[in-house]
Amino acid sequence: MNDQIAIPCVVMRGGTSRGPFFLARDLPVDPQQRDALLLSVMGGGHDLGIDGIGGGNAVINKVAIVGPASVPGADVDYLFAQVRVREGVVDTSPNCGNMLAAVGPFAIEAGLIAATADITHVRIHNVNTGKLIDAAVATPGGRVTYEGEARIDGVPGTAAPIELSFPNAAGARTGRLLPTGRPVDRIDGIDVSCIDAAMPVMLVRAADLGCTGREAPSDFADSSFRARLETLRIEAGRLMGLPDAANMVIPKPVLIAPASGATLNVRYFMPHDCHSALAVTGAVAIATACLTPGTIAAEMVGPLTAPVPITLAHPSGQLLVRLEPGPVARVQRTARRIFEGQIFARRSHVPHAVLAA
Repeated sequence: MNDQIAIPCVVMRGGTSRGPFFLARDLPVDPQQRDALLLSVMGGGHDLGIDGIGGGNAVINKVAIVGPASVPGADVDYLFAQVRVREGVVDTSPNCGNMLAAVGPFAIEAGLIAATADITHVRIHNVNTGKLIDAAVATPGGRVTYEGEARIDGVPGTAAPIELSFPNAAGARTGRLLPTGRPVDRIDGIDVSCIDAAMPVMLVRAADLGCTGREAPSDFADSSFRARLETLRIEAGRLMGLPDAANMVIPKPVLIAPASGATLNVRYFMPHDCHSALAVTGAVAIATACLTPGTIAAEMVGPLTAPVPITLAHPSGQLLVRLEPGPVARVQRTARRIFEGQIFARRSHVPHAVLAA
């Protein structure tokens, strides 16, 4: 028996994230076997994922699993997995909107949906949250193109635009926009707003934790700051109905502050390291909070009503979320196909794997 398992794989950049994309049929059916295989290919158990293709930053330790739609009204299913290589954990509790940007192009090129002229709309069922998202993919002449003039902060150069539309994003994980039933909760003497719209987040005024909201990600290395933020996050998770937050990557903690030239300055954590840019799903949640009366975000920015653009300043630049009546949140991203071939998992890590095919 071969001591390695070969799996077809495509590595793609989606927005400001990157990771392997798999067809669901090429992975084990059993979730435990699937997660063991993902840890093997990503290099679980090491800070840098040295025995796999993972890395030392959460934005490149992400996996997308795509297959035929399992619900009416969708074209494809998309299951997102955040691999925590250091701890050897696969977390499928959140969605990832940056990786989501590459799902449409991947699905078209994999033959899961036929391209149409100029623009192909791919209706994506996010298995993690049960929500439907529309991706508008550039397909001139019926073929995916990655070249274009769209620019997003956090990625060099330009590429073809991909517009993501999130209708009715509220309650993605908990079933409620305000999971605690209140726009503000007080934890350990700190005001927080717990919001669930595309992603469960805990918003905190940066100033309340002695920060400006304009820091570089490396400025958050202080262990006492990290411990305090994690304490707040875990308690916020409990209040939101996520009692196992200590072992999950949700809710995501976010520092917010007033901004010049943007709606807010934000620093988004994943949940322990500060994101070098900003998660799309997190941006939808923050933008939604700006329009939700009583939240610390709404109090900071003043009265706003849809339709309205919300510009969020992050360490690499800015991200624009357009909120429209419906409600619908729209975000522009880009993507690129980087590599395709076979990736190898060690059979000793998944000794009884039965592939879906």
